[in-house]
Amino acid sequence: MVLSISTLASSRESIRNSPQPHSKALAFTADDEMHQLIAAPPLAPIPSGIELHLARGFRRGQTQTNTMRTLLILLLAAMSLAAQNPLDLLESKLKTGLQKLDDHLTGILGVAAIDLTTGRTFQYNADTIFPTASTIKVPILIEMFHAARAGEFKWTDSLTLQPHESAGGSGHLQEALAKGPVTLTIEDLINKMIIDSDNTATNKVISLAKMDRVNRLVQELGAKQTRLRRIMMDTAAASKGQENVTTPLEMARIAESIYRHKAAHPEDCDAMTQIMKKVPGKIRNAIPAGIDVASKTGLLTGVHCEVAIVYLPHKPIVLSIYSTFLDASENPIGDAATILFEHYQKLDKSNAYGNQVR
Repeated sequence: MVLSISTLASSRESIRNSPQPHSKALAFTADDEMHQLIAAPPLAPIPSGIELHLARGFRRGQTQTNTMRTLLILLLAAMSLAAQNPLDLLESKLKTGLQKLDDHLTGILGVAAIDLTTGRTFQYNADTIFPTASTIKVPILIEMFHAARAGEFKWTDSLTLQPHESAGGSGHLQEALAKGPVTLTIEDLINKMIIDSDNTATNKVISLAKMDRVNRLVQELGAKQTRLRRIMMDTAAASKGQENVTTPLEMARIAESIYRHKAAHPEDCDAMTQIMKKVPGKIRNAIPAGIDVASKTGLLTGVHCEVAIVYLPHKPIVLSIYSTFLDASENPIGDAATILFEHYQKLDKSNAYGNQVR
């Protein structure tokens, strides 16, 4: 709201001409105009210094014209501090776009996005707890790099999987195991876990990384809701509510910690992103081919999710998109990624005021 001097003058005149109540709502002495002005709901937060000035002035009974003018100037200055940031308005439109997408779903949508240049975070149902599906494999991957650097194993070490270890679901190891034992290096296993989202490989990796250590890791990274509670394809545990869970914001923060080399040794974080850049997914499909994307997808019945680092030239971002309670035909990840990318691509090309300087 823009408040001009003429508006103030008009308001003052109407107040002067209007009937005044016999009882005063305020404890201090002031003329009717100021009484009404201060009693009205504030248009913007008033800085503490101005509040102090007001309080002292009224305690002294100041009603002189010059005091009125000074206070009005101070109030106008306070309101000017509340000028709207254009980025806030742009994010409001982004939220509206996601809300429209969400409204057409039978289930629910949650999104978190982090501008890795400024640290600014966009949130839409970002603190809601969702099933992780296979995105839980990202913290498992981090813990494996911790264990390797600690000397617990070498990436070239070999392990033999037995047919009874086949997990089903995504991945091709189950087909190979149907013919007999399969021997792979640990490096092969983590690649299959991330790139192919192979559940058999993941369960073998969990046996190495240890579930409690993965959970301790995510806590250390600041994730309070993210938990690895069961191995892949454990339908009995899932039916009892033992679901692997996270929030869009927490998984975005975990991905951010990889990008910022805080999740593990810098060389290991770079190695993780190189693996994740090979993952096909809806976010990858929504981004032009010339822009790198390091991601991990997730899929369960009624659940679609994906977390990604998108390497925009001037404004790299993390996108974390989760959905659940969906019908079989629904998958909003691609549409949500497109909406988000269009928003951040515009910011990537512009300065803080929208001038497209690049």
